[in-house]
Amino acid sequence: MRQMANLSKAPPAARWLATWFGCGYAPKAPGTAASACATVLAWLLARYAAWQPWHFAVLAGVCLPPAVWAASREAESRGQRDPRQVVVDEVLGQWVALAGAVRLEGAVWPAVFLLFRFFDIVKPVPVKQAETLPRGIGIVADDVVAGLYAALVLQLAGCFNLY
Repeated sequence: MRQMANLSKAPPAARWLATWFGCGYAPKAPGTAASACATVLAWLLARYAAWQPWHFAVLAGVCLPPAVWAASREAESRGQRDPRQVVVDEVLGQWVALAGAVRLEGAVWPAVFLLFRFFDIVKPVPVKQAETLPRGIGIVADDVVAGLYAALVLQLAGCFNLY
């Protein structure tokens, strides 16, 4: 509750988008909470609206500029380079990872989630370097690159019929 009282002075739309509608206020692992929410939303879209992997690439691309804007505003208002409350980057990274799936069924859901979280936490080259980009671009770029790594692994696994 204490974090909720410490709301930023960013525009409300920026705050809600940057924190992914409050996921960023999770007391433990807000990035993981946002990734889980992004995965659940994606599952619902795939299940009930017949979305395919490419839809998530488009969704991530459309959401990229507003995510960079929101991350920038929230970070500036908090006076921090990459506040832990800003989790919209995890959402986009998760959707980029989903775009690499050959099909969206069964074991692919936990695999996508775990692969993205792995690359986001380990930060292999150039994920770590993407963080150094300025403002919201750096906040979002590292997760998008981590999502690309996860998408590549998923694509290769799909080519070998591993799922």
